[in-house]
Amino acid sequence: MSKILIVLLDGLGDRPSRSLNGMTPLQRANKPGLDELAAEGVTGIMDPVAPGVPVGSDTGHLSILGYDPYKFYTGRGPLEALGAGMDLRPGDVAFRVNFATVGDDWTVIDRRAGRISTEEARALGEAIREMAAAFDSEFAFDFLTTVEHRGVLVMRGDGVSDEVTDVDPHMEGVKAEMPRPRSPGAERTARELERFLRKAREVLESHPLNRERVRKGLRPANAILPRGAGKMPRLPSLRERYGVSCVVIAGGALYRGVCKAAGMDVRIVPTATGTLNTDLNAKFNAALESLKTYDLVFLHIKGTDTASHDRNPSAKAAFIERIDKELRARIDQLGDVIVCVTGDHTTSSVDGRHHGDPVPLLIWGEGVRRDEVVRFDEVSCARGGLGRIRGLDLMNTLMDLTGRVEMFGE
Repeated sequence: MSKILIVLLDGLGDRPSRSLNGMTPLQRANKPGLDELAAEGVTGIMDPVAPGVPVGSDTGHLSILGYDPYKFYTGRGPLEALGAGMDLRPGDVAFRVNFATVGDDWTVIDRRAGRISTEEARALGEAIREMAAAFDSEFAFDFLTTVEHRGVLVMRGDGVSDEVTDVDPHMEGVKAEMPRPRSPGAERTARELERFLRKAREVLESHPLNRERVRKGLRPANAILPRGAGKMPRLPSLRERYGVSCVVIAGGALYRGVCKAAGMDVRIVPTATGTLNTDLNAKFNAALESLKTYDLVFLHIKGTDTASHDRNPSAKAAFIERIDKELRARIDQLGDVIVCVTGDHTTSSVDGRHHGDPVPLLIWGEGVRRDEVVRFDEVSCARGGLGRIRGLDLMNTLMDLTGRVEMFGE
């Protein structure tokens, strides 16, 4: 049976930009490799969940892996925690956390604290973790940083609830509201979480690293903003569903976590940073090597989404060109492999937000029907032979191309 390589470009879909003369970054990019795959394969567009529904990377990835997020999604927090390597126990509640810059009244000035470096965030995270160990509460707290401004907060104890509101407002210029209970029984969790956040702010405000950032004119990471409270979901593994061995290569905790929840192994690439400066050469080499021992390799690349959130269309186009160069150099080495290139959602590089537009999709390999599309972009792929599919359709499509889907009926 053929093997499968999924190259997932986070936030790949985009909208036209004036700075690119009305083109999207994907249309603007010089990408002969991706265009060649489109010309030799089949293309289409894909709604990660449903038409017009903006999705997060968490729900988008679940859907693309074949798990209905309306059935299986329990919150972003536990997926981030799993990917970060935290020890989640039954009943634990996990949150995704951002280091942020906030004003005296908790008005959010910068949700990413000037994209604080991973190293700086780690130093601040150690201070919070020390505080958590000594924090006087009926619940236990644990904290871990991942990449840049990102982190994970875990609460555990009798009666801890995931029914609390987000503190992160997902936008700047508005106040971060303290957590509120969303159901009876969550009042204690909301109260203790608020106490923890206020104490964490005291620690961050007085930390020498933040004082130095202020002295240099940089934005301090003076608060942590949690969101996506949840408990660990239970997913049937891809091996159980299709009989395949799978591995994920990703720099970010969330993507590792979703794939681990689906039963995938994780291959760590030390120089994969989950940012625009990630080591693409090392990641593609790891993917090529992994295809020798796994049936399915899921290669996640974050930088496309990062450039969009930074509202930098030109940087996104340039990053796509870097990806294209690495992929094109390895096509002839793949052998009997079905290649799929797509995104998990659309992120506009104009306004920096997720949108419900479909994402482009291509599938290339032996036995794949060839359509008449010769370019890989949002507009060209809309004319492709796959038409417009849902994220939930993708895994069955790939598994069927490799002979792994049983016939329905007789």
